[in-house]
Amino acid sequence: MCDDDARLGRRALIVTGTAAALTLRSVTFARGADDMRDDETRTVRGTLPPGSPDFVYVPVEVPEGTREVRVSYTYDRPAVPSGTPGNALDIGLFDERGTELGGSGFRGWSGGARTEFYVRADDATPGYLPGTINPGTWQIALGPYTVAPQGLAYELTITLSYGEQAPVPDPAYPPQRAKGRGRAWYRGDCHLHSWHSDGRRTPAEIAALARAAGLDFINSSDHNTHSAHPHWADTAGDDLLVMLGEEITTRNGHVVALGTDPGTFVDWRYRARDNRFGRFARRIRRSGGLVVPAHPHATCVGCGWKFGFGEADAIEVWNGPYTPDDEVALADWDNMLVASVRDGRAWIPAMGNSDAHRDPDPVGSPQTVVLADDLTREAIQEGIRAGRSYVAESKNVSLAFTASGGRGEHAGIGERLAVPLDTPVTVRLEATGAPRCSVRLVTDQGVLFTSDPLPVSGSGVVEWRTTPAYAAYVRAELRHETAAGPLPGALAAFTNPIFLGRR
Repeated sequence: MCDDDARLGRRALIVTGTAAALTLRSVTFARGADDMRDDETRTVRGTLPPGSPDFVYVPVEVPEGTREVRVSYTYDRPAVPSGTPGNALDIGLFDERGTELGGSGFRGWSGGARTEFYVRADDATPGYLPGTINPGTWQIALGPYTVAPQGLAYELTITLSYGEQAPVPDPAYPPQRAKGRGRAWYRGDCHLHSWHSDGRRTPAEIAALARAAGLDFINSSDHNTHSAHPHWADTAGDDLLVMLGEEITTRNGHVVALGTDPGTFVDWRYRARDNRFGRFARRIRRSGGLVVPAHPHATCVGCGWKFGFGEADAIEVWNGPYTPDDEVALADWDNMLVASVRDGRAWIPAMGNSDAHRDPDPVGSPQTVVLADDLTREAIQEGIRAGRSYVAESKNVSLAFTASGGRGEHAGIGERLAVPLDTPVTVRLEATGAPRCSVRLVTDQGVLFTSDPLPVSGSGVVEWRTTPAYAAYVRAELRHETAAGPLPGALAAFTNPIFLGRR
């Protein structure tokens, strides 16, 4: 038994260029070279006060001959006044290669989703990486997400098992292409959680739900771990492209790494004030992925996006069931569109994803519908990056949105109709699967057109005429009937803009 007899306030704070971190004293094991006992266990207790560092590391001296590291933990959850955060303690593991930010020592993270985990050469708890158990100083990473005014008392139980290690399996990853339809509209959901983080579904269950939702592609995006990557190969097929990524879950917002190379790990241990996000955004891109800030106005602790959008390839404007924070995100994104046309800057496309975790969360609601040259990772990413996409609440909703000039000029979603400012332009929206929804056409001047509700059949055509002098861009929103009051109804779909006029 090893009691951590000092509160954190009596220990030195170690600031390593990341968010503040603290390292406690080492936990040692007494096994000798000829000791063949099956396992040894140590227990560590401590208390984290309010204002603790973001990460507290517990070093564990792992001796030669260890074949498995197993950790379990508990912590207290005292009652707190209304409106005051209670205790929440995340956990993860780094091996003998260390805890350097962006380094190679990461061996897994389960956040607060599990109370125990193990790592062996041939297997590991979901969220953790199998691999050789090398001797040296390993680190259990504690993340006090929130700490109650009374403090957070915890207990760690660390068990090492000894013996010969099994072979490390070679990972198999899903292919980077599926059987597409050439240049076509493809439906996808790029923000999904499996049991490799805080989800409750296996990759196979998610893939089955994706197919039922009419999806052509998905993206693996578990919180702060890439351990799921080798477990998607059996779920992919000619009809479903599985891209690999991660939801980088910092204390200042979450970002989806969309379609990175297999086995890519992106670190999350920094805040906006640390000026580290640009480094890891570049890491995502170097690994072939897109940088997509997720639910930027979500109200959960640590969810609000504080890193700015200078590194974003797209923004997740609609996340799961449409709620007021999505409405704020949509308005904020529209303000960014206005600024981009005013200043002549590049614009950032929007997308929508389900963020589904468990039943009854629906996979593919919403879904991003992308015009791509084929059903490959690169083609889908290029369509998203170019903004050739719209967001729909389900596979039932389909849109065709165009703008045309009087001489045959034509542009679609994400494109520019390059005509003089005084040219008459016809904007046309064809919709199916949106019964009783109203169509709103939104420009840099605001909402300039609202249609009558579509018929109960859900199909209809809306046309509106304007000029580039009057509207620098136009995008479409399909809204459900509102129950009462002046607020707009929930979205059924929305498009990225069509830009009007020459630059």
